[in-house]
Amino acid sequence: QVQLVESGGGLVRAGGPLRLACAASGRTFSGYAMGWFRHAPGKERTFVGAIRWSGSTYYTDSVKGRFTISRDNAKNTVYLQMNSLKPEDTAVYFCAAGASVGVTVAAAYGYWGQGTQVTVSS
Repeated sequence: QVQLVESGGGLVRAGGPLRLACAASGRTFSGYAMGWFRHAPGKERTFVGAIRWSGSTYYTDSVKGRFTISRDNAKNTVYLQMNSLKPEDTAVYFCAAGASVGVTVAAAYGYWGQGTQVTVSS
């Protein structure tokens, strides 16, 4: 059974950092992209960032320069380092894995975590 388990969410003040981790088990995702999406109250789930097996990264414009995605292929884990957090970053963050093309699109991913809440206070 494939599982993606996120950790690292919580409450942080604006301007502060937070690091999310997503550990995959049940299979490896060699050759596939892993990504992060977020779902804010009253909004649709949106793309945050993704990283290919090769290490190529992609970000939505609103987080460029503040968020960094990385992965440890040996540990089957993807990370999201979030710096200079803003109240508008408040959302449930979801880890996703298994995309080969269209890595910025949720439908491209076959596996999802349960989500972790990130709340940024002003």
